[in-house]
Amino acid sequence: MAIEVFNRFEYKYRIDEKTLTRVIDEIEKHMVTDSYCKNHSLYTIANIYYDTGDSYLIRQSLSKPPYKEKLRLRSYGVPDMDSEAYLEIKKKVNGLVNKRRTALKLGEAYDFVKSGAKPVKREYMNGQVLNELEYFLRIHDVAPKTYIAYDRLAYFGKGSDDLRISFDTNIRSRRSELRLELGDHGSLLLDKGLYIMEIKTSLAMPVWLADMLTELGIHRTSFSKYGTEYKEYLKQGSRGERRFYPALARGGKDMAAAL
Repeated sequence: MAIEVFNRFEYKYRIDEKTLTRVIDEIEKHMVTDSYCKNHSLYTIANIYYDTGDSYLIRQSLSKPPYKEKLRLRSYGVPDMDSEAYLEIKKKVNGLVNKRRTALKLGEAYDFVKSGAKPVKREYMNGQVLNELEYFLRIHDVAPKTYIAYDRLAYFGKGSDDLRISFDTNIRSRRSELRLELGDHGSLLLDKGLYIMEIKTSLAMPVWLADMLTELGIHRTSFSKYGTEYKEYLKQGSRGERRFYPALARGGKDMAAAL
């Protein structure tokens, strides 16, 4: 069963392809790719973010309070209605990220969010998380707000799954067709050739990793995918522009050239 409860710190960095290659050269001495990354290929993660009619959740998040939370529905690749998806609450309390999620069939997840009524529990569901999601939906009247997908390369520490480093690129979004099964197209949120590197751990950062960041001059940055999308949405709205969503290539890009 996939891990359904996470408590960890997340540190984000913005890097280019040249830096990516140097970073990977070092981390592969200490880490291995996760099961989705076949032959160093990227895999696609797709998300629907839910929010209130006045976008309260993301506005609250952008104000940088000590506590904030988001609700999203996630799939790996483009699913169908019977595919496994994950409905999750992501919370951040004084810098510590807590993520709680349960597996659901995609159709079950849509029905749950729309009705607020828990599905009949199946063996692949986490009952405690279902209760927490039901409570969240009772206090927040939410609807799908935006679709965000990206292509990821991810690593785990050898002999431990506490340390995780991921690289996200081709981050794209749309505010129409807000269903995961309708494809992973969208307009770019990050320039081509740029990556968001995330270091995730509940423990102290290992010395080799801290040394690498210092040696390569990589500095932490603040980056929220939903937050970036929302600010861009407001910016374009203030200019009276209409958003277009050209189809983009899907995940699974070969990383051999970059490595």
